[in-house]
Amino acid sequence: MRKAGWMLLAAAMLSTSTGCLIPMYSGDPIRRAQELIYTSEDLRTITDEWERIWFLDQPSHMTPYRTHGGIL
Repeated sequence: MRKAGWMLLAAAMLSTSTGCLIPMYSGDPIRRAQELIYTSEDLRTITDEWERIWFLDQPSHMTPYRTHGGIL
């Protein structure tokens, strides 16, 4: 019975906590802001990297306007 009591107590303590058990960011507000900025910058560059890898960032050789096919 004693082991079940400890397990019940541990389950109750874990269920009342909010968020992750191991914090991802620092508790210091200044350092946390810097970490969040770095994270957001990394996420913003994902699309640039994806376009570079798949060669989607190459210049287009098509005309920016439609032509009728004749001589202008």
